[in-house]
Amino acid sequence: MEASNIRKSHFIYWASGIVSICGIIFEVLFGALGSYILGDGVKQYTLTISLFLTGMGIGASMSERVMKNLIITFVWIEFMVALIGGFSSFAMFGMTAFAPSGTDAFLLYLITFTIGALTGVELPILIRKANEIGVELNRSTARVLFSDYAGGLIGGLLFAFYLRPQMGMVKSAFFVACINLAVALVVLYLFRRDIKRMALHVSSGVVIAVLLIAGLFFGEEMAFSFEQKLYKDPIIHMEESAYQKIVVTKEQGDTRLYLNGSLQFSSSDEYRYHETLVHPPMAYAKSHQNILVLGGGDGIATKELLKYDDIGEITLVDLDPAVTELAETNYHLLQVNQDSLSDERVKVLNQDAFNFLEKSEEFYDVIIVDLPDPNNESLNKLYTREFYSLVRNHLSPSGAAMIQATSPVFATEVYWTINETVESTGLYTENLHVDIPSFGNWGFVMASREKIDVSELEIGVDTEFLSEEILPALTVFGKDEDGEIVTSEGKTVALKPNTLIDPHLIQKYESAWLHY
Repeated sequence: MEASNIRKSHFIYWASGIVSICGIIFEVLFGALGSYILGDGVKQYTLTISLFLTGMGIGASMSERVMKNLIITFVWIEFMVALIGGFSSFAMFGMTAFAPSGTDAFLLYLITFTIGALTGVELPILIRKANEIGVELNRSTARVLFSDYAGGLIGGLLFAFYLRPQMGMVKSAFFVACINLAVALVVLYLFRRDIKRMALHVSSGVVIAVLLIAGLFFGEEMAFSFEQKLYKDPIIHMEESAYQKIVVTKEQGDTRLYLNGSLQFSSSDEYRYHETLVHPPMAYAKSHQNILVLGGGDGIATKELLKYDDIGEITLVDLDPAVTELAETNYHLLQVNQDSLSDERVKVLNQDAFNFLEKSEEFYDVIIVDLPDPNNESLNKLYTREFYSLVRNHLSPSGAAMIQATSPVFATEVYWTINETVESTGLYTENLHVDIPSFGNWGFVMASREKIDVSELEIGVDTEFLSEEILPALTVFGKDEDGEIVTSEGKTVALKPNTLIDPHLIQKYESAWLHY
């Protein structure tokens, strides 16, 4: 075999690995986009992987018709992958901001299928070309497939541990697209003697390169302006941690924190939420020596807890270190939480709440469960009988837990299913809800080993909203939000606990919030 052919065949193997890395990155990128923009990560990853693989299968089938001009076909496939994949994240944020509801999902699935189909055409073409230039077919197929599969692993690791946390989804898409384009241009150069109308192909590649480089440097800023339209107030901080998108907005003194697009608090009315979350269980508990906060990484629940002079130790467990670090360093959040996480009585642990309770041997006088709503599989685990059993096992005999439990108005069945799940562990519950202007009507489930009489509770600290007179009124629910769930046919729905084996709560949640 000629030396030039050896170089070409070697690069074909390298190219197969490189484009495979790019392909797997686009695949998981589309799943991440779907999870962030459309919600329910498991559902979106399932759909994107299925569509991508289906596209690959169809693309591989279509590649049978490509018997001539293999190199030019490969080059133009890479051009299209670079152009469509590069602008995918940018286009998705634009669609979310400007297009009618539902079109963003259609665009994402269309892009996923298209990139999958183009990726499916790549490998068969590379294998045929390797065979055409003199490599034995069985060796070329094995080597190209090895490069493809190994590249898939590398691509997944790169996206999870570098691209997404360091570059974000918009820059990552443009960066990976530039690699696809670079492969195409190198192939053009290596096979330049076999290609006609070389100037046309090179000039097309240069135009695409200019667009991708412009997107790499300016696309994120433009996408930021798109995303700003999704929020009522100006964005003053935005970052993408290893777990979620963190956005802080502020307008006329109102600071708001969003995680993956969901509002966590508004400084104008957070006291109504956090006083209801914290003070009833604190009033019930006989001791305040050992307090556990699960979630609550913004530090506001901890601020309310520190109003009690007899506080011993507060252990705050929040999965995302980016949130707790922001709560400890961001000026605007510090104004809201009064630098509570820096108090010497507070211990911050960045761990999964479920795993923490499984390993802990401590008992707690008060347990505050201030976790995000169960809108994905990871969070749904923290709303199961297994999780609440762990909460029960770590609760002191004279202690109490308080669990944020979404809205009994907007998600009535979800709220009462959470209550049913807590009761299934043997704990007694009391149900409370409060109107919060930024959230609407919001519900809480208070739990203890003994029956709870809120009329006997005394609020012993200063509050802006909650009082002993108001507290009993929070336990009264209207007919459209009480625990009796009736279908349109007039049949009563029998609620059942949410479990790890039967995680039905997430479907109820999605259905309830679909139109809000």
